Amino acid sequence: MLGKIWGRGRVYKPVEEMDLSDQSKETYIRADVAVPRATGVFLRIFVWTLRLWIIGPFLMGILKAQNLISELFSNARIKEPPMYYPVYPKEEIDEPQALRIDSGLSPREKVSQVLSCLSNSSLCQPGKDEPFFKRWTIRDFSRAYRSGEVTPTEVAERFLSAVERSSKQSPGMNIFISYDCGDIRRQAAESTLRYKKGEPFSILDGVPITVKDEIDCLPYPTTGGTKWLHMKRKVTDDATCVKRLRECGAVLVGKTNMHELGVGTSGINPHYGTARNPYDAEKIAGGSSSGSAAAVSAGLCPAALGVDGGGSVRMPAAVCGVVGFKPTYGRIPHLGVLPLNWTVGMVGVLAGTVEDAVIVYTAIAGHLATNQLVSLPPCINLPLLQNRESITNLKLAKYTKWFDHCDDIIREACYEALNRLESYYGCQMVEVTLPELEEMRLAHYVTIGSESDASFGLDFEKLGVRRSSGDTELAFHVYKNFTSREFLNAQRLRFRQMYMHMEIFKRANVIVTPTTGVTAYHVQPDTHKCGELDYKNGAAMLRFQIAGNFLGLPAITVPVGYDNFGMPIGLQFVGCPWSESTLLHLANAMEGLFQQEQRKPKVFYNLLD
Repeated sequence: MLGKIWGRGRVYKPVEEMDLSDQSKETYIRADVAVPRATGVFLRIFVWTLRLWIIGPFLMGILKAQNLISELFSNARIKEPPMYYPVYPKEEIDEPQALRIDSGLSPREKVSQVLSCLSNSSLCQPGKDEPFFKRWTIRDFSRAYRSGEVTPTEVAERFLSAVERSSKQSPGMNIFISYDCGDIRRQAAESTLRYKKGEPFSILDGVPITVKDEIDCLPYPTTGGTKWLHMKRKVTDDATCVKRLRECGAVLVGKTNMHELGVGTSGINPHYGTARNPYDAEKIAGGSSSGSAAAVSAGLCPAALGVDGGGSVRMPAAVCGVVGFKPTYGRIPHLGVLPLNWTVGMVGVLAGTVEDAVIVYTAIAGHLATNQLVSLPPCINLPLLQNRESITNLKLAKYTKWFDHCDDIIREACYEALNRLESYYGCQMVEVTLPELEEMRLAHYVTIGSESDASFGLDFEKLGVRRSSGDTELAFHVYKNFTSREFLNAQRLRFRQMYMHMEIFKRANVIVTPTTGVTAYHVQPDTHKCGELDYKNGAAMLRFQIAGNFLGLPAITVPVGYDNFGMPIGLQFVGCPWSESTLLHLANAMEGLFQQEQRKPKVFYNLLD
């Protein structure tokens, strides 16, 4: 064991010598995460032991060795230089069937232009006027308001009634951390008056939108899912993404629940109750944007804002049966978002449909002149969704050993989805090899942990230790024990992965994977007081997420089926930098192929009925 802790590490061969072909002999590591599930008293004792002066460092060394951090980072030899944040080629991508708009336009101007990109759609009641389940869309809300069938005020009252009912059922859905009835009614009344005057701000006017409690949104504190962070950090203004939605007239209806400080993938939160999955309230909604995903899935809003630092938008979207979209790093301003992980975390959109994801994305996209690490292309490409033929002959890269590393039912559903894409649209599958995926997962973990500790580690030690769940306390203890050598080697691996992914994108337009390795699993009773350490399920949930965050690549998940218990399955597309339009086109086509197979969640509220 001591040899593993202090022994020699890996010597990485130069990245340009890596073989990325389908005939590659590069090894795929199916890592067995060497941390047992823990909760309750055992979890607290484990964390307490790690804090002991002599035993703690020794145990940390064992954990690092067993989970390959010592070999791959602590003692590794890597030729490449560190890449501290995602850096992309400067040339703009040419995307077919896209409307190019200036990113400097106002949110209302951008949203007005996106209307010409949407496909024809008719207003109908979910699950009744159609032979299959259909969610209300942003356009449905707008049409109902304009026709006078319902007002934003009436929808706001229905929303508040639904939230109350959701909290009183057993088990409670625990979707929100905070919502203000008076503020919601005020926004809705202002929107109702605008419609009466025939002067709505945009198609988003009066539409309920929820916000993850990692994003500043007045009049609420930003807790990050904790019971202490709001004591240290006061909210004095809306985040930029929230301001842009307000400018379009959206009704911001509250702050949604999340995994505490985003440290887990389940959404289990002992402080505010665990957000439950609308398809089965006994199961997780995923993390860390669990409440946002559950709110959209349950029909409380057509779209929500989340933050994706490690799949935190895409994972909960997939297990809750909705769309989860994370744009390219830097495409949406991060101002007013908790600085938990500033080089891997990005604002994303959760929505009931791809169309609604496009509308909200259009409203909030566009960089700021200040606090911008990367230079953005001057324009935003919006997909012309009425033309699904634009995806014909797209090349989708698939690394089979990686793709197949998931539950059998997920693998079967995702292959069926790919077969439909090939059959209906002529998309081509390109077999590739993506080496060092386990190394990238661990490099991302070292990076996100180091950045979280740099942001809030000192405050956590002063205010958070006694007010946090066991898994959060453990996470921050691990984070502060990463060394400068481990961090720098992680950034060298970021350089290697960026190089290899850019090489893959020379051969294919998109990388395709399942979204998660497992579907939603049960919330265990022993998690309610202390949280849960479940790295096995956590690693399976994270398996396909990392490139979107560590490399800042755009990614989207779309529902493509259900497991044997009726829990949703998602398929993920990852694109090259700035290829949001291509991803949205592809997801929209996939959504159409499965439209008539969508199932209504067990917990669903019909706000327009």
